[in-house]
Amino acid sequence: MEKRLFRIKSNKMIGGVAAGLAEYFNLDVTLVRVLLVAAFFAPIPAVIPYIVLWIVMPTKESQMARINYSQTN
Repeated sequence: MEKRLFRIKSNKMIGGVAAGLAEYFNLDVTLVRVLLVAAFFAPIPAVIPYIVLWIVMPTKESQMARINYSQTN
C-alpha cells in the first residue's frame, strides 16, 4: 500500500499537521508536537513551513470522501 501524507482532523490540536506527520513517519504524535513547538523557537522559525503544510496537505477525511465518490461513479 502506498504511504500518503494527510492532515488528520480527528486528532488535531491546531491544524492536524503534526498528527499527519506522526502517522506518516510512524511516530508518537506527542513527540512530533514537542519537536514542532521546539522548532518554533529555533533560530530558523518553523512557522512558515507549518503554515504551508497546513494549506497544502489534504485532509484524510476529504481524501476518503473523494475516493468513495470516484468509486460510486
